[in-house]
Amino acid sequence: MSASSSRSFPLSLAPELFGDDTPETRGDRVYFRLLELFILVYAAWFCWDWGFYIQQNISSVLLPLGLANYVDVSLFFDHQVALINASLVTLLGALGFFRLWRPAYLLALISFHFQYVARYSLGEISHGSNLIGMGVLGLGIALLAFRSESMRRRFTFGYLYFFIGLGYTSAAVSKLIGTGLYWPDGRHLLMWIGERKVDTLSKFGAFDPNVLQDLVLTDYRFGTAILLFGLFAEAVSFLMWWKSYRYPIVLLVVGMHIGIYFSMNIFFAASTYLLILLGLPWNRVIDALLSSDPSGEDRVASQKAPA
Repeated sequence: MSASSSRSFPLSLAPELFGDDTPETRGDRVYFRLLELFILVYAAWFCWDWGFYIQQNISSVLLPLGLANYVDVSLFFDHQVALINASLVTLLGALGFFRLWRPAYLLALISFHFQYVARYSLGEISHGSNLIGMGVLGLGIALLAFRSESMRRRFTFGYLYFFIGLGYTSAAVSKLIGTGLYWPDGRHLLMWIGERKVDTLSKFGAFDPNVLQDLVLTDYRFGTAILLFGLFAEAVSFLMWWKSYRYPIVLLVVGMHIGIYFSMNIFFAASTYLLILLGLPWNRVIDALLSSDPSGEDRVASQKAPA
């Protein structure tokens, strides 16, 4: 194995995921805090949205999910308990964000999970909320395990890249196990578009296919190409574990989500926005905006400075 390939595929993933002791820049710090705020705001928004839904005169669990098989979550359905729980998640998120209480994020995650279980024991599961919940878990571990903000940042980013890459690649493996090599058959996409057509007709009374949907409806082989792209994007997602491939792979997954939106009118907003945050070097953009040196020499100098 050549020296270059050994750098691309090291025996240990730790340096690739968690970085090294290179001094932080202002862009690194601001970027991390923005990512942290994004995850917390989305977690609070989910809890408030679920809380208002739960209050809609529902008195019993329709289909027990996860913890609901062991804990009676119907207590969230009365006396505004779900809204109180949403308030608790918001408060704990604020305590964690301002570093007032180190266990705050993990306690917020417990409340978030109970709200999730109560809501989705009543209906369809949201994929985006799973990703946000994983983000809160990573932030909670980082806040409790490390006192250094630099270590918290490095751990959180490495954690997110590892589990997001693992999750999407696992999704590709699950498709192949469940359906086999015929999963990308364009006829499947024809069926899914048909199902979305029924949903749209029942909601709006009309269905106007876009250009991409027209292509698939005209020739299912376009659907095959779209599904092959999606399966490929998921299958190679684990490559975001390595720095050399990280940004292109994350943006490839973003492209998959955009394809899902245009082909089936399904937009995984939380997942897509989080991937966009992770898929571009926003720290460098922020450094460029904050730096008085347009050439970026200040950043290079700071990276060469001794720890």
